[in-house]
Amino acid sequence: MTFRRKFIAAAALATVAFAAPLAAQAQIVLKAADVHPTGYPTVAATENLGKKFETATNGKYKMQMFPNSVLGDEKTMIEQTQIGAINILRTSLGPVGAVVPEVNVFNMPFVFRNEAHMRAVIDGPIGQEIIDKVNASPARLVALAWMDGGARSLYTKKPVRTLADLKGQKVRMMGNPLFVDTMNALGGNGIAMGYGEVFTALQTGVIDGAENNPPSMFTSNHYTAGAKYYAQTNHLIIPELLVMSKVTWDKLTPAEQTLMKKFGREAQMEQRVLWDKSVTEYTAKLKAAGVEFIQVDQKPFYDATAPVRAKYGAAFTDLMTRIAAVK
Repeated sequence: MTFRRKFIAAAALATVAFAAPLAAQAQIVLKAADVHPTGYPTVAATENLGKKFETATNGKYKMQMFPNSVLGDEKTMIEQTQIGAINILRTSLGPVGAVVPEVNVFNMPFVFRNEAHMRAVIDGPIGQEIIDKVNASPARLVALAWMDGGARSLYTKKPVRTLADLKGQKVRMMGNPLFVDTMNALGGNGIAMGYGEVFTALQTGVIDGAENNPPSMFTSNHYTAGAKYYAQTNHLIIPELLVMSKVTWDKLTPAEQTLMKKFGREAQMEQRVLWDKSVTEYTAKLKAAGVEFIQVDQKPFYDATAPVRAKYGAAFTDLMTRIAAVK
């Protein structure tokens, strides 16, 4: 081989050797989504998970966050996650119940005594059992962690001080028959509706109110659309899920899967701290904006929803007994 040919061959090999690491280093972008805005506790915790994963994988992966419902409502985003169009999603359990019925045990009214009770349950064996059921289901979702959605209460244009005050009021509920039945059992008129539609529906009178936690009420500006009364019924205390598309999960190496689970658990605990802080801050902001917080006797609300627990809890009798026993 001539010197020239040897030189060309060596240069070619060097080019290949140099190009291979570059190709290996090409970043894989993970698309993450949430209905909540930038800065919201679930969004912040998920973004931090992405940063940790990027660092731990030496830049192989980078997370791109799509907050504020830019990719659709939760039902739509779950469907996108199932096919791998969205890689990571923070979602309420309501729409998950439609594809993984086992999670509905957490969706029932007053299944938890308070938020501390809910956290004790999801941090323990029962929480892991439900995660395992999600992962074993045909829903093509991999549950990474629980997140805190707080206690949901009623916010309406007319004050609700007793159960009778709710009669006939049209109240937005998450898109799950269980929730619609819950509102109907309370005497209201439950309206299934996507989260992004609530503001306009309040403004135009399509609905008289909704139910959610103080951070959601404030960041969605629902209090500016006429909902000036917040009745603290705490009728639903529902944890939320951070899930990954099974399509994406299966492409991770075992080591990367281990990292994702680890950072998911860290995100769960980080979000909880952010959540508690945000509830305090947003409650104060709502009060400053003129929202009246009403303490109600919860027992009539609990009693009125007994038929809902009987109907939807029939398959979870033993599990509900175990939940009640958690201290």
